[in-house]
Amino acid sequence: MSKKIVAFGEVVWDIFPNGKILGGTPSNLVYRCNSFNEQGFLLSRIGDDNLGYAALLKLKELGISDENVQIDTEFATGTVNITFDENQEPRFHVTPDVAFDHIEFTAEALKLVRNADCLFYGLLPQRFGLSKNTLRELIKESPDSLHFFDLKLFEHFFNVQVVENLLGFSNIVRIKEKEIGFLNKELGLEAGDITDFCSKMIKKYKVDLILITRGQNGVFAMHKRKGVYTDGGYKIEMVDNVGSGMAFSAGFLHYYLNGKSIQQALNFGNAAGALNTTRQGGTSFFDKKDVLAFMKSTPRNNS
Repeated sequence: MSKKIVAFGEVVWDIFPNGKILGGTPSNLVYRCNSFNEQGFLLSRIGDDNLGYAALLKLKELGISDENVQIDTEFATGTVNITFDENQEPRFHVTPDVAFDHIEFTAEALKLVRNADCLFYGLLPQRFGLSKNTLRELIKESPDSLHFFDLKLFEHFFNVQVVENLLGFSNIVRIKEKEIGFLNKELGLEAGDITDFCSKMIKKYKVDLILITRGQNGVFAMHKRKGVYTDGGYKIEMVDNVGSGMAFSAGFLHYYLNGKSIQQALNFGNAAGALNTTRQGGTSFFDKKDVLAFMKSTPRNNS
C-alpha cells in the first residue's frame, strides 16, 4: 500500500539562463514520490497571475494534484533566479514576500496532514509569519506523522530561533555537507568532524535521524541509537544538481516508510539523487526500475 507524503512549502518558477522550469523543493519531492508509486500531496500557494496559472497547468502535466494549492489574490507566484558557480553548484536568488509565504491554515490542510505518513517541510517558507505559523500548527496537529525537515539554506534568510524550533519538532533532518560549517557555528555546536556534528545535533535537538548529502562523495547518516551509515558516490556525467536532494529524499522515504532498513533506504536514495544529476532540473522522469538499473550499472568513486 502506497504511503501518503505531504510536502509543505513553495511552488516557484526556477528561472535559468536558458528558460524557466517549475520548481520548488516540495513540488520536486512530490513529483519524485509519485514516480516511486507513493502518494505525494503538495500543500502550497500561488498567485492569481499568469505564472500561477502556468504553474497549475504544469502541475497537471507532471501528475501533481493542485487540490491543496491555494490561490492568492494579493501576492504573486514565487520565482527563483538560478545561476551556477564554477563548480556547477546552483545559487538560488529567491523573490521575497510572495504567495507561498502566505499559506493559510485550513480544515483541508489539517485533514491532509493528520492522515499523512510523512509531513515534509523546508526552511524557505519560514521567512514570514503566516506560512511559518501554519506549519507550526500542522506539525503539532500531526503527531503520528513522520516529520522530515529539509534544512537547505537559502541566501538572505537564516533565523536561529526558527531553525531550532523546527529541529525540536523533527524526526529526520536532511543537511548538505557543505553547509555543516555554517550550521555548526550558528547553532553553537562546536563540533569537530561530521560524526561529531551529527552526534551533537541529535543530543541537542532530540532528532531521530540525520541525513547528510555529500555530492559526489555520496551520503552519510547517523541514527540516535543505531549509529552511523554511509554510501559512496557514483562516477557520472553531471548535468545539474537541481532537484537531486529531493530525489535522494524521495528515494530514502520510499524505502524507509515501507519498512526497509536505514542502509537500504540510504543506498536507494543515494542512487536516485545521483541519477537525477544526470538530467536537467528536478522533474525529468525516472522510476524505481531506472534507479535499480542505475545502481547495478554505474561505477563508484574510490572515495
